Amino acid sequence: MEQHLRDRILRRLEALPDERGYQVLDYVEFLESKYAERATPDNLFTRLSERVEDTMRAGKAPISAITGTVGLFDGAAKVMKGLASAAQAVVDETTKVAREVTSAPSGPTKPATPAPEPPTSDGPAG
Repeated sequence: MEQHLRDRILRRLEALPDERGYQVLDYVEFLESKYAERATPDNLFTRLSERVEDTMRAGKAPISAITGTVGLFDGAAKVMKGLASAAQAVVDETTKVAREVTSAPSGPTKPATPAPEPPTSDGPAG
């Protein structure tokens, strides 16, 4: 979709109350089913959120309950994304350290020579 058209639609959508927004969503989904393949989201939380949202709408749940539930799912998705990013950072750092350790020169090490003992002024014991 052209950016100008997308911006124009978004300006109109932002002015609508949630109930009208769901009507627009219904119409867009109708157009998808009629003219194109439905795009399925790759993210597990997004798919789950949309499934719950559709179920609540079919059950005639109040809009405030639907938006609250979807907000909860969005918050959980953000937390999971943060955890995944943190885990990826740990893996990256561990990989970096492992590469540094394995790429360090591993040739024979020179044995340490003991320091000479200082001479004693007592002379021979005897």
